[in-house]
Amino acid sequence: MARTRNKPQGEVTRGTTNPNRLRRVDRWIAATQAGALRSADRPLAIDLGYGASPVTAVELYARLRAVEPRLEVAGIEIEPDRVAAGRAFLERSGDAYPGLSFLRGGFELPVDRPPVLVRAFNVLRQYDEAAAWQAWEGLCSRLAPGGVLVEGTCDEIGRRAVWVALDRDAPRTITFAAHLPTLGRPSELAERLPKTLIHRNVPGERVHTLLADFDRCWAIAAPQSVFGPRARWTAAVTLLADAHPVLLRPPFGGRARWRLGEVTLPWSAVDPRS
Repeated sequence: MARTRNKPQGEVTRGTTNPNRLRRVDRWIAATQAGALRSADRPLAIDLGYGASPVTAVELYARLRAVEPRLEVAGIEIEPDRVAAGRAFLERSGDAYPGLSFLRGGFELPVDRPPVLVRAFNVLRQYDEAAAWQAWEGLCSRLAPGGVLVEGTCDEIGRRAVWVALDRDAPRTITFAAHLPTLGRPSELAERLPKTLIHRNVPGERVHTLLADFDRCWAIAAPQSVFGPRARWTAAVTLLADAHPVLLRPPFGGRARWRLGEVTLPWSAVDPRS
């Protein structure tokens, strides 16, 4: 992997991380982005801003190599000590993770070829909205043809998450995901909206309307709770699809994905710039 000699672009994050914190988004990537992962002769995925522990990069490697065994994964961090921790992990692991590396860098992506996937989670929370849009544009411009940027936010143990998938041209989808047994109502996910949306959750904005309607569907579906939280979520998503363009077919939609506590919509459903 190529290394940058210039100052990395971006700011140091808090570095908070936990094992399995990103399992929901990793599972979604593996199910929906196989085409992107296989879209290059030497496919490269990036875990951007993996934090104080290399665990999420290692998990991304394991989960996505099951989809594309040729995939290489680079964990990229601005903080030198975090890069050193990742490299120390690899030294201790011997040859257990061929194709996994750790590099110092930021939004400039100091690698030797365009990646087919960039996963950037909990990275843009400290930026303002304009800077978050700029980060999206910069990262998307560095993707390989057919590549995807998955950017989002989750809570400390991964029970609440929202992410956006973007290609080289524009945002394409937004996904809401939750641990259903602990979900009070869908609008609790508002605090995990990406930075381009989190300040837009006010009356008159599309994302606010979506979440308010989702709460109403959740309330209507309350009788399904006798069959468990998955049944209630599935019923609520089905009702939501009557008023919003919920993706209904695999790989993005359908009961199999909804039962995991997910719902995916086209970005146009929440786009504040439309």
